[in-house]
Amino acid sequence: MREQVTLECTEAAKEGKAPSRYFTTKNKKLQQERLERLKYNPNLRRRTVHREKK
Repeated sequence: MREQVTLECTEAAKEGKAPSRYFTTKNKKLQQERLERLKYNPNLRRRTVHREKK
């Protein structure tokens, strides 16, 4: 049972820029907590923390 999730930048909102979003999947049975990954944000031009959004 894989579920599609959206990862959204957490640092862009603090700086008043548009957040970047990535889509991925996760196994709900093995990973029940929210995902958190370092991904590239083209608006900020650096890697930032992206967290799973509901």
